[in-house]
Amino acid sequence: MIKEPIGLQELRRKIYLKAKADKTCRFWGLYVHVCRFDTLHEAYHMAKRNNGAPGIDGVTFEDVEEGGIDDFIKQIRNELVSSTYKPLRNRRKEIPKGKDNVRVLGIPSIKDRVVQGSLKLILEAIYEADFQEGSYGCRPKRHAHTVVNRVAEAVVKAKTQIIDIDLSAYFDNVRHHILLNKVAERVDDDKVMRLLKLILKVNGNKGVPQGGVILPLLSNIYLNEVDKMLERAKEVTRKGKYTYIEYARFADDLVILVDGFRKWNWLVKAAWKRLLEELDKLDVQLNREKSKLVDLTRGGTFSFLGFDFRRTKTRLGKQGVLVTPRMKARTAFLGELKEVFRRFNSQPVDRIIQIINPMLRGWVNYFRIGNSSRCFGYVKDWVEKKIRRNLMRARKRGGFGWNRWSRNWLYNTLKLFSNYRIERYQV
Repeated sequence: MIKEPIGLQELRRKIYLKAKADKTCRFWGLYVHVCRFDTLHEAYHMAKRNNGAPGIDGVTFEDVEEGGIDDFIKQIRNELVSSTYKPLRNRRKEIPKGKDNVRVLGIPSIKDRVVQGSLKLILEAIYEADFQEGSYGCRPKRHAHTVVNRVAEAVVKAKTQIIDIDLSAYFDNVRHHILLNKVAERVDDDKVMRLLKLILKVNGNKGVPQGGVILPLLSNIYLNEVDKMLERAKEVTRKGKYTYIEYARFADDLVILVDGFRKWNWLVKAAWKRLLEELDKLDVQLNREKSKLVDLTRGGTFSFLGFDFRRTKTRLGKQGVLVTPRMKARTAFLGELKEVFRRFNSQPVDRIIQIINPMLRGWVNYFRIGNSSRCFGYVKDWVEKKIRRNLMRARKRGGFGWNRWSRNWLYNTLKLFSNYRIERYQV
């Protein structure tokens, strides 16, 4: 397909342009690009930037670099070229999810992360040309803030009838044969298909492991027909520049917003019916208890990507939207911080700050849009009191030491995280 050797970025650009120009094109000769040194090197550096725990083999990035990255890449390439590569089983790790549930992560070995990353770099160039505007999960130059803004803007534009979707154990129930058939619609390369099948089958006959490098791309491919259906619904009901239905999907999180005027009640029912039909084709089940219809004009609220959305009036008396971190998200985060304070109770306070600062920075950076100032104020005050109690306990005294340590001393001398500034989104 590509006759002259070119750089990885230029290769991806050419593949993308070809896929964009010809929606029926099936790409061949891709496997050689998956095996390229520069593709594998880029995949390694992607994995290194994400860091993460070792896989089932216990090999760390330090181990790889001690033995030499180039030799590590050469070994992977030789296994791919000779078709002797076999992925290891993922290491399972349970992450608490709510009171009684857990989310199981499948952590691949570093070698498997590199292979998955290399395959993703090539396939992503094709499918980015096929993905729809409302799909955001783990796509290049797209992030959670953008999709939250999209949903907030739809609410401001009077799309107040909400279909709040919760898919039941989506990642655990992806059907391999359906996914492989979808990939084959664009890929005519037996070696690529064989490699993808190896990756999928290593942990069972169905499902894609959460934690895999290629998982986000595969989940977007699997649900792309749902996105296409919703895009068609937008165009069919469009009147000039006005649309009466909007949607946003981030991996398996999906929300559909329909105009609140009663004229469009039929559109809510039609969208719901067509959604069920598309999901049935994929053998994806709805969580009936958590999926619901919400009317924001009657005081209803819905949650999406950790934020609560509700309709409100602005200071000018116009209809607006209030976007705040979910109480559940705040409670879970404070629980994580509380565990750090408990475990490191006997450590110097600067050691505790060294641990919690990255946690605070990551959590605040995610939620620093919308109307998060009250929540941030609560978290900031909670952390400050915890630090003060730690300082007083070290001196075997009670209280918070309000007069002993100023707020400026906590933030300027101890360097406690202090950037709780809100970034206003544009709607």
